[in-house]
Amino acid sequence: MTKLQLRAFLYQLGCFAILFVLFRYLVERYSGLTGYWIPITAFVIATLIGPKFLAVKTKDGEKLFMKWIFLKGIREIG
Repeated sequence: MTKLQLRAFLYQLGCFAILFVLFRYLVERYSGLTGYWIPITAFVIATLIGPKFLAVKTKDGEKLFMKWIFLKGIREIG
């Protein structure tokens, strides 16, 4: 695993964790769901809404890219 692949993994994990905790709180607080439905719903929402990070080898070297549902297209990071 290269340095950029590790960075992409950590960004993906960090964004997912933040969104999961946020949506778990919101679902628990503002919906009528109980039990295992709260974390399952938060998981699905965080997975769908979270940005996707990917390290890709190009002819210029390895680069880090991000795709997000709220941004048009694919963005290069750093």
